[in-house]
Amino acid sequence: MPDVKKTCLYDSHVRLNARMEEFAGYWMPIVYTSIPEEHKAVREKVGMFDVSHMGEILVKGKDALAFVDHVFTNEITSKPVGKVVYGMFLYPNGTIVDDLLVYKKSDTECLLVVNASNIAKDYEWIIDATEGFEVVISNQSDDISEIALQGPLAEASMRHIFDLDLSNLEFFTFTEGSLFGVKMLISRTGYTGEDGFEIYGPAPAIAEIWEAFLSHGVIPCGLGARDTLRFEAALPLYGHEISDTITPLEAGFKLFVRMDKPDFIGKSQLEQDLALGLSRKLVGFELKTMAIPRQGYPLYLGNREVGHITTGYLSITLGKPIAMALVSTDVAKNGSELEVLIRNKRIPGVVRDKKFLSKNYKK
Repeated sequence: MPDVKKTCLYDSHVRLNARMEEFAGYWMPIVYTSIPEEHKAVREKVGMFDVSHMGEILVKGKDALAFVDHVFTNEITSKPVGKVVYGMFLYPNGTIVDDLLVYKKSDTECLLVVNASNIAKDYEWIIDATEGFEVVISNQSDDISEIALQGPLAEASMRHIFDLDLSNLEFFTFTEGSLFGVKMLISRTGYTGEDGFEIYGPAPAIAEIWEAFLSHGVIPCGLGARDTLRFEAALPLYGHEISDTITPLEAGFKLFVRMDKPDFIGKSQLEQDLALGLSRKLVGFELKTMAIPRQGYPLYLGNREVGHITTGYLSITLGKPIAMALVSTDVAKNGSELEVLIRNKRIPGVVRDKKFLSKNYKK
């Protein structure tokens, strides 16, 4: 695969005997030792992820905030500088282009962090929406690398390894400082349900930081554990819980859709959907016997197919098979008993809330 890119940490992954696979156009580590071991490191201590494949798009100009509010479901204009805001880009029909984080760097500059698999699509979509706005859009994805440090010992690790006190950095905020003499952006968000930080910077410095973490015993974790962790925390993955066929209302993310804004792309369709009522909804699902409900497996009520699994695992933390599923609204109530088709056999389960475990963010 000559066109597959490598992150600045590729050589380290290979040296650590990670199982490498192509993901979103990059060679990425899927697992180093085992997914359960890496998963537990993040839940119980601290682990780190190479997320340099993520996309970073900079919006600058007089109309930067107005433009972001035009293309983004959440609201950024009234937020203080240093705030991180989660939300989505929508098509006019209300389905999801991508979900992303917006970093408010100033009143004329925002950094958009988008999913790796959607970088080119997102950039083109943003450019197409700029008419009438005085903004300059630049795709900086190839110039910025990123490490995510996650787990209950993340804050202590940053203090111990870099003498960096981040105790006053609030959840979903960021700061800009220096590590190894290089300017870095450090945020406190995460994609695991645990406390943690994202460190953005140029590749050489990110490689140094990675090696410093390794030398102090921080466990490297692959994309396998990243998926099991985000799933237990009921966080969405594009192409599973959210996609260009699903609206944020169906996926249960109305909290991140500011319907009180004057306008944003996709708003009018969402208003119609709310007026008519939703036909389907994302729910939690728990099997009554030991089996694994994988993405795409159909769900039934009697002979009627009522939905499908979006993500399912044998939960490493809970030790039982759970899933997220998109189902017809009439069966979306907690306690509804459904069956999932696994290898031509129907397995009983029950609709439940998506709060599989308590998130341990620092707030």
